[in-house]
Amino acid sequence: MVLHHWNFVLPSAVQVIEQHRDPARSTGIHWCLTKKPKETLDSFDIDAIVCLAGVTPGPNADLLLNTPLASTVMREASRAGIKRVLLASSSAVYGAGDGTPFNESSPTNPINEYGKAKLEMEQSCAHWREEGLEVCCLRIGNVAGADALLLNVAGSTSNQPLHIDRFADGRGPVRSYIGPKTLAEVLYSLATHKGQLPETLNIAAPKVVYMEELAHAANHPFDLCSAQEGSHQSITLDCDALSTFHAFDTDASEATQMVAQWKEATSR
Repeated sequence: MVLHHWNFVLPSAVQVIEQHRDPARSTGIHWCLTKKPKETLDSFDIDAIVCLAGVTPGPNADLLLNTPLASTVMREASRAGIKRVLLASSSAVYGAGDGTPFNESSPTNPINEYGKAKLEMEQSCAHWREEGLEVCCLRIGNVAGADALLLNVAGSTSNQPLHIDRFADGRGPVRSYIGPKTLAEVLYSLATHKGQLPETLNIAAPKVVYMEELAHAANHPFDLCSAQEGSHQSITLDCDALSTFHAFDTDASEATQMVAQWKEATSR
């Protein structure tokens, strides 16, 4: 989804070199990230690497691969003299919290194996920073279209209602989201920023989104069902730090805009 939007939002002078695992493909870099690339990265004149690769929860998913995947990228970047690497981490490193938005200085207390794996990945960056590599770990919230709700929309028939938790205030869960086009713009801003980036940075649109707003925007039926005891209504990110590096469009936090960005990226 990010690559789709980069085709339209990046200046024409910017060259994106895609990493892929297709040996028959003649463009980009053929590189399985568990191994060294066949071509050294210094031959490509790369200014920054955006590494979104990783293992997410699923049947038989080896979450412990997140650290070696990132370490391979950092090692090859350091070897090639590339100065900056942006690594996809996750807001899952914070855990559930108490409903107060997490900022980058909030304690990390992951409650699931995915969050623990991403935190381990973040901690592995210290060695490469000591070697002079600038590594910014992106604690990404929910990306519209790569999230549970919209993936369920995509996998449901138009008359099959989703079930969304309803809490005491009558509303559903509230989360920090970002549309894929907005994410593409944010990544470009960070990759090309002239000064030093922080070691960690929350990534989401400035304002939070309720799940039922996304279902409405996707024009998909849903039922609000009483939330089970122990469910967390509000797990959100404070993205004030990000706003110093990127100027968001005024509609970047609107559910309708996020859904439109998702649909555009997946309609090709």
